[in-house]
Amino acid sequence: MNNVRDKKIKLRYNIASALIYIVGIIILIQLFNLQIVHGKDYREQSNKRLTRESTLEAARGNILDQSGNKLATTTLGYSLELYKTKIDNNTLNNTLLKITKILEANSDTYIDTFPIKVDPFEFKIGEESQKEWKKQNNIDQNKTAEECFYIFKQKYKIENENILETRKIITLRYAISQNGYSNTRAFEIANNISSNSLAQLNEQNADFPGVNVNTKPIRTYPSKSLASHILGYVGKISPKQYEEKKDTYDQNDIIGKTGIEYIMEQYLKGKNGIKQIDMAVDGTITDEYVSEEAIAGSDVILTIDANLQQVTENTLKSSIQSIENSEKIQVTGASAVVMKVKTGEVLAMASYPDFEPGDFAGGITIEKWNYYTDEQQSAYARMHPFVNRAISSPSSPGSTYKMVTAITGLESGVITTKEKINDVGIYKFSSDYNPKCWIYQSYGRGHGYLNVTDAIVHSCNYFFYEVGNRAGIKNLAKYTLGLGLGKKTGIELLGEEARICS
Repeated sequence: MNNVRDKKIKLRYNIASALIYIVGIIILIQLFNLQIVHGKDYREQSNKRLTRESTLEAARGNILDQSGNKLATTTLGYSLELYKTKIDNNTLNNTLLKITKILEANSDTYIDTFPIKVDPFEFKIGEESQKEWKKQNNIDQNKTAEECFYIFKQKYKIENENILETRKIITLRYAISQNGYSNTRAFEIANNISSNSLAQLNEQNADFPGVNVNTKPIRTYPSKSLASHILGYVGKISPKQYEEKKDTYDQNDIIGKTGIEYIMEQYLKGKNGIKQIDMAVDGTITDEYVSEEAIAGSDVILTIDANLQQVTENTLKSSIQSIENSEKIQVTGASAVVMKVKTGEVLAMASYPDFEPGDFAGGITIEKWNYYTDEQQSAYARMHPFVNRAISSPSSPGSTYKMVTAITGLESGVITTKEKINDVGIYKFSSDYNPKCWIYQSYGRGHGYLNVTDAIVHSCNYFFYEVGNRAGIKNLAKYTLGLGLGKKTGIELLGEEARICS
């Protein structure tokens, strides 16, 4: 029995050994075929093909009002990207010029941060910004706009003599130098390009080495400037932010900069996916496919009522216009808030002047940025449109403080609900301070006898001067702080400051 079993084991061993030898021989033959027989062909194919990873950007979550109306959302668009390829300088310049012509022909914009205009030559930025820009680019401070322009023309070895076309090339070359790109990391030339530009670029793909059109979510704000100070805006991640967040963000990512977009960034941001792009060495795309799907961000629901927000903003603006027309003065800022008293929910919060968050979504232009921020060139900038005056303007509360004075007087017992005070128009507080009631300034008389209810109805200055004087500063401070005035509310927005109570 043992001999039979040994023979079977030996037979199995021999069969297994034979199979291993056969498999080994097959592998050796295949390796010989790949490396020796067809090695040259495969090496040529490999050298002609590059595989790159492209970020498949995740859609940001929506920002909704309490009824589900979209205040900020995402639509799909097309972004134009450029990868570094093995082409000479002249080919790169001509490629960039052809791209700008296609985009402009279809009314599409492209990145333009070069601060010099041509025909005539002049800077697009103020004097202080010019000094800083020249310093950053190692340019003599005495150089004119025209001289600076030709410094960049020479730097990028542009042979084109047409200054308008030369500026287009410089614009993109300058942006590339500022943002950087490589054969694995793209530079975004344009955001949200039209279908016409997309079709032309696809048709002429061979003429645009390194150029790729990527499907990308675009941040949009359906109601334009509505609730702009609440929503805030998004923009490209800054170098500082990238250093802090590079574990979860790419260098080209969009990130919340202000408002809810900033505060709720961790929820609104989705998880990016990955798209593989096969390119020939000359930059021509041969194939592309998704290797990891993107995951959209979460929605954020606010207590804001969009309809009430619109009414509040319209009323605020019309009131300002009325004041400016009747008083012949310019109102530089105002705000209004509508709240649920019992819960503290903010239903509407308006601040004047406002801005359009959509101006930032695809990268704000120098002209628009100057309009919002350059106080030397823009009257609008002098009103500081990015300041949310509802929470960030620590000004005196004015007549709204009369409610606090009334509560202080009633709670401390210096007045009753039925007591009447005679408003004679001028309050004799001291020898050198005798404030007037508003009605006296308009009609030369006071309101007469008023109780606390009537005084609130008529906003009588005289009445509340008297109540405040009776109650004393310590009592006023006690009830002011008790009502939460002079303290931050902790609202989920950037830049809140405690109010001055005076």
